[in-house]
Amino acid sequence: MNKFRNDFPLFKAIDEKNSVDNSGLVYLDTAATAQRPYIVLNAMTHFYATQNANPLRGLYSLSERATKAYEDARETVAKFINAPSAKEIIFTRNTSEGLNLIANTYGIAHVNAGDEIVISIMEHHSNILPWQYIRDTKGAVLKFMYVDKETGEIPESEYAKITPKTKIVSLTHVSNVLGTTNPIKKIAEIAHKNGAVMVVDGAQSTPHIKVDVQDLGADFFAMSGHKLCGPMGIGAVWGRLELLEAMPPFLRGGEMIEYVTEESATWAEVPHKFEAGTVSAGDAVGMAAAIRYIQSVGLDTITEHDNALAVRLIEGMKKIPHVNIIGNKDGTKRCGIVTFTVDGVHPHDIATLLSEENIAIRAGHHCAQPLGAYLGEPATARASLYFYNTEEEIDALLENVAKLRKWSGFSDR
Repeated sequence: MNKFRNDFPLFKAIDEKNSVDNSGLVYLDTAATAQRPYIVLNAMTHFYATQNANPLRGLYSLSERATKAYEDARETVAKFINAPSAKEIIFTRNTSEGLNLIANTYGIAHVNAGDEIVISIMEHHSNILPWQYIRDTKGAVLKFMYVDKETGEIPESEYAKITPKTKIVSLTHVSNVLGTTNPIKKIAEIAHKNGAVMVVDGAQSTPHIKVDVQDLGADFFAMSGHKLCGPMGIGAVWGRLELLEAMPPFLRGGEMIEYVTEESATWAEVPHKFEAGTVSAGDAVGMAAAIRYIQSVGLDTITEHDNALAVRLIEGMKKIPHVNIIGNKDGTKRCGIVTFTVDGVHPHDIATLLSEENIAIRAGHHCAQPLGAYLGEPATARASLYFYNTEEEIDALLENVAKLRKWSGFSDR
């Protein structure tokens, strides 16, 4: 897998004044954002250099080429997650905006007082706050499914919280803290039997495992480009066409209308009804290039590599005194995400001390404060791995984690 590191300029970037040297960086924060390969950067540069025009409305060849590039990107996203139609792909800024779009359109229109929304305690804030808003606005009930603290998985007994009163079930596909892959297909079947729709947060799953929205039984699926080696500021929502067509628009303005009078307006067809204003065409092109790159590496290959590194890291951490792994101890069930604490060393200090050794990890609540409160761990350290990481980097992390207590003044013997 080491050959792929050469595709990423950041790992060898040295600026003209030699004030930045990333050649020795151990980057273990991909769950926050992935690095970008040359092919993505070049695709975006090519778009702005040769196709830069406002898509959709310009009746001249340059605008038509920009429109084609943008719509080709939509088609690439659709095929990547096996959406039935590219018309069902709505470009957003990120997963967070996508989940807000779903909540503020489908949720507002279909949830009423006394209805129930079911999520899990492991959700990212982006999949909690929109539903809290719908609860508070519509007088609904928000229910949490809890996880087993040892396995990091939702026990099947928790599925009983999905009832005929449930209108929406919204779950992360892969937890950004525990690395747990939720059984979306099974839960979607229960949701549908009770007349609810299934919303899936795919921010962490799409970079690591194959996603088939039809096989999952999802009704909506949200994802981000920057987790997939694409640019920041671009993401996508997939929704079943009949649901999208019946939903009101999220934002109103240019491009998303068919006709406007002084008194009223009619909306453009899906997906443009949900894409108000000038679209981020260059970023969409970059996201599509990232998807094609990920596909060239191979998601099966990525999954195998991520799991192997996670196993190596977890097994190594088990041998270090005072290190506590949060959640499942089986690296093959972590999607490359390993969260841990060290007795007596605050997670922020862990990240800072490792940074001095040129190792980048994440520390804090990871935008999942309810989960931290439930686990009794308000802050943790997180190493998140990807196909461009190596065994040598895992060993470097382990070597330095073993020194953290000594660096913090403890006299372990």
